[in-house]
Order: sequence, then structure tokens, then C-alpha cells
Amino acid sequence: MKNFVVKTIANAGALAVAVWLLDKITLTGHSTAAKAGTLIVVALIFGLVNWLVKPVVKVLTFPLFILTLGLITLVVNALMLLLTSWVCGKLDLSFHVEGFWTAVLGGLIISVVSWALHVILPDED
Repeated sequence: MKNFVVKTIANAGALAVAVWLLDKITLTGHSTAAKAGTLIVVALIFGLVNWLVKPVVKVLTFPLFILTLGLITLVVNALMLLLTSWVCGKLDLSFHVEGFWTAVLGGLIISVVSWALHVILPDED
């Protein structure tokens, strides 16, 4: 359970950095607490999308992983971020990613920040 909480907090922090750095990834709210709550829910959705959909996409695009020497991972991460944005839109959450290239850059930022936070934060169950 502790591992799940740590991963969710790391995802929320990584998403916050992406929102902060990129103008076309938006998170709106009337207060900081509302934004933080929305960010936690978005991090949960992002984790769920990565847990359910990403393995299927990786299996289906395995030949492209080999052909591009793994660079297709950037595209897969971008698609997962766009899917998260779409799900958030359907759930009336104020998180939106505008455009594919913004999603590619956002996915790269989220991957790097999430990795750094996982190194720093404890990883126990």
C-alpha cells in the first residue's frame, strides 16, 4: 500500500512539473487545494492508464520498439498522456493536454521527473 501511495505522489509531482513547464498542459482550479486534489486524481488516472493500457500498446508495437531502438517509447508515453487527458475531460476534471508534440515533451518531462522522484522517495511495501 505504501508503494502505491509513493508512486501516486511521484506521478502527481511529475505531472505538476509538466504543467508548470509547458503552457499547453493546463490544470485549472479556483484554489491551490482544488488544483492539488485534481492533480492527485489525475495522477491516479495516469497510473491506471499506464497499468492497463500501456502493456497492451507495448506488445502491439513491439516490432516498432526493435526498429526504432526504443524511441517509440516517447510516442507511447505521449499517447498515454493524451489518453489521460481525454479521460479527465470525460470525468469533468480540469486537466488538458493540447496537441501531440506537447504530449511528447510532457511525457518526456514526466518520465524524467518521475524517475528522479522514485530514486529519492522510499520504495517499500
